[in-house]
Amino acid sequence: MSLGEPPILVRDRLFIGNINHAAKVLQEGDEEITHILSLLSSASISFFSESRSNISIKTREIQKVYAGPELKQVRMAVPLRDMENENLLDYLDVCLNFIEESRKEGSVLVHCFAGVSRSAAIITAYLMRTEQLSLEDALESLRLRCASVCPNDGFLEQLKMFEDMGFRVDHASSTYKRFHLKQLGESYNRGDKIDFSKFGTDPGSATETFSSEAANSAKSTKVYRCKRCRRIVALQDHVVSHTPGEGEACFEWKKWRSGNTFNCSDEVECSSIFIEPLKWMTAVEEGALEGKLSCANCEARLGNFNWSGIQCSCGSWITPAFQIHKSRVDLSTL
Repeated sequence: MSLGEPPILVRDRLFIGNINHAAKVLQEGDEEITHILSLLSSASISFFSESRSNISIKTREIQKVYAGPELKQVRMAVPLRDMENENLLDYLDVCLNFIEESRKEGSVLVHCFAGVSRSAAIITAYLMRTEQLSLEDALESLRLRCASVCPNDGFLEQLKMFEDMGFRVDHASSTYKRFHLKQLGESYNRGDKIDFSKFGTDPGSATETFSSEAANSAKSTKVYRCKRCRRIVALQDHVVSHTPGEGEACFEWKKWRSGNTFNCSDEVECSSIFIEPLKWMTAVEEGALEGKLSCANCEARLGNFNWSGIQCSCGSWITPAFQIHKSRVDLSTL
């Protein structure tokens, strides 16, 4: 999209554009565009807000602000970088809801810096949800209106996950949990500070409660208990599934003595479960690359964690890994 072209109408009351389009609307006003969704890096949001509309925005939070001449525009700024490892999924709900509400009240301009990747990814997700289109069909439909759009490969992978989850961000799905673990691992490897507040609720703590969904089905909730003291250490919902034998070990096995090549599908049941990080894992909070996972009540060893990964007995390589040995816990039903 050329910086000199006007914003492009994608659907009724939905435009895609770049930072120049947004600046013009904020400075001069626009009778048609009443809402603006800005998808920029934190630094760009700050610079753009101060230099274009004199608005102070918290760059680490999503914030809705009123802007423009006579406060005619409603703007929401979302800190999102155009990088393949950027977390798009966690911003989808708030962005798509803003677009939907904006179209009910007026017209909305969705923009990033050039109007090519970030804004295209969000609008593609919006078309997928509202029109029940596959990623491929939604992107093709958008390109019919704006040929230059090209979300980066990381965004496309996440939009495919969005499709697989039924056009919603399902935090309980194995698809999302694997994505969340991957994001945590990449953040750790970059040396970023891990946000432990995003760890899962401790199901064995008296101060914590189950999610409303789990509470409503408590009678059928499967839980893992420490074999020694019976403390609940994980719910079945915390388990992150993996495909047996998909990891490196499957390529390293040599032939059996009988001469038959090892078949991953013949491997016995996994001897461990892998779960999402939970708030009782105090050893993880200490910042080590790897360590033991012990029961928060009796300190019995339950398993291990390793940000670089652990190989399951089935041959799969899980990264990062929070491993609980099945021999150390009992599976029961509440």
